Amino acid sequence: MTTSEPRVITVLLVEDDPGDVLMTREAFDEHLHNRLDVVTDGAEALAFLRRQPPYEDVARPDLVLLDLNLPRRDGREVLREVKDDPDLRHIPVIVLTTSQAEEDVLRSYQLHANAYVTKPVDFDGFIEAIKQIDHFFVSVVQLPGGRDPNRGT
Repeated sequence: MTTSEPRVITVLLVEDDPGDVLMTREAFDEHLHNRLDVVTDGAEALAFLRRQPPYEDVARPDLVLLDLNLPRRDGREVLREVKDDPDLRHIPVIVLTTSQAEEDVLRSYQLHANAYVTKPVDFDGFIEAIKQIDHFFVSVVQLPGGRDPNRGT
């Protein structure tokens, strides 16, 4: 087995809590090699994913980290629209939220979330959860499209 540079993916964080955005950015800056884009509400997330103004030139993300409780359009609406859209449904969506409510877990999976992660409340636990999500989606699974920026494909 040969050792190579880690695969780099683009992650879209949909999060309105500035503290959680800051912790996620810190996890990416200090521990991960992937690109992180951030939007702060559901309507902005859908515009980003659909490359609508002002996001016409953004790279479509390889992975979405989605909070449920968002302004303008909540995470459940975003998840439903992403998974109903043939151009977007292949993008893995991880619900990353504070809710531990069974109805939120069930509804997220009914809407075809790829995973449901409850945010740890402490900083170290939060960083570790982000690192584990990253490890799984970068090192363990193959993402759709076979894109590998390190190979130029």
